Amino acid sequence: MTLKTTPLNSAHRAAGAKMVDFGGWDMPVNYGSQIEEHHAVRTDVGMFDVSHMCVVDIEGANARPFLRGLLANNVDKLQVAGKALYSCMLNPQGFVIDDLIVYFFSETWFRLVVNAGTAEKDIAWIAAQNAATGSAVTVTQRRDGDNAMALVAVQGPNARAKVWQVLPTAQAASEPLKPFNAVIVNDTAFGEVMVARTGYTGEDGFELAFPASQADALWNALVAAGVKPAGLGARDTLRLEAGMNLYGQDMDETVNPLDAGLAWTIDLVSERDFIGKDALKSMGQRFQFLGLILREKGGVLRAHQKVIGSDGSAGEITSGTFSPSMQQAIALARVPMSVAIGDTVKVEIRDKQLAATVVKLPFVRNGKILVA
Repeated sequence: MTLKTTPLNSAHRAAGAKMVDFGGWDMPVNYGSQIEEHHAVRTDVGMFDVSHMCVVDIEGANARPFLRGLLANNVDKLQVAGKALYSCMLNPQGFVIDDLIVYFFSETWFRLVVNAGTAEKDIAWIAAQNAATGSAVTVTQRRDGDNAMALVAVQGPNARAKVWQVLPTAQAASEPLKPFNAVIVNDTAFGEVMVARTGYTGEDGFELAFPASQADALWNALVAAGVKPAGLGARDTLRLEAGMNLYGQDMDETVNPLDAGLAWTIDLVSERDFIGKDALKSMGQRFQFLGLILREKGGVLRAHQKVIGSDGSAGEITSGTFSPSMQQAIALARVPMSVAIGDTVKVEIRDKQLAATVVKLPFVRNGKILVA
């Protein structure tokens, strides 16, 4: 099978990146030291090629009403141009088709950024709902073809200053941005750039969407400014420390989003109807989504390990790793409603049951360890 490539594939190879098959994409897992890349983002600045993710523009007179019914979060919260919202897109059974970010630019133009592995499925689903509702919106994916966009996430306490060094035309418009807001600037060197104050690491920074034809030039300019390239390995340890879900691991089309700690991304309060709402309300929440810190030596926390509460009730780890920031084994887990923060639970690791402490997420945010 031929792997798909991002516009930055040659840049990764030139930098000596270790490349892996990531859901059918040829992607860098690290450029030498995953640990160094992780710490660069926590203490200084690093960047990730996320061009395998897909920008989808939704345009037309019915854009808002269409998204009002498509997404579990309420796009009516988006009233200021550039404001962003995190949401799940559910199937009629109330399970997660994908988690995504939606940006509002005008009443006739919203922009979604969807996950890499689900993009084709998502676009087909959106097209089917467009037809079923007669909304007549235009759905344009921006990953392939003449209008393809590259996506680069620059993250860390010094990320914004480094971006402004490379994109001085963007500073005036993007400096006042609060988190989860974006602005589009026309840069003389790199063309139309969406600068979004979002990310997936628990640190401040920008996610940049810009013409794929400019990918190498902008990436190399950021490297020259001192931004350290980082691969999928560091991205995973960073997002796990930040308590952020990964689609396909922490939730998917078999998981109720309330059980995946995503209740905050779903608006069940307003009168608005959306796909999956009735099913979700009838299911309700059956599990909690919490963090675990391993307290005994002899194993590493990994997905699918069984978690046993003090009352014998069982849950499951969804993501686990060794935290470079905390120097401890940590995990995200779906645990029974009877488990409380501060409890000691047992995790089945091979033939052993090892003690772990239940903690509130996140573990780390803005360079600070929040749990002990």
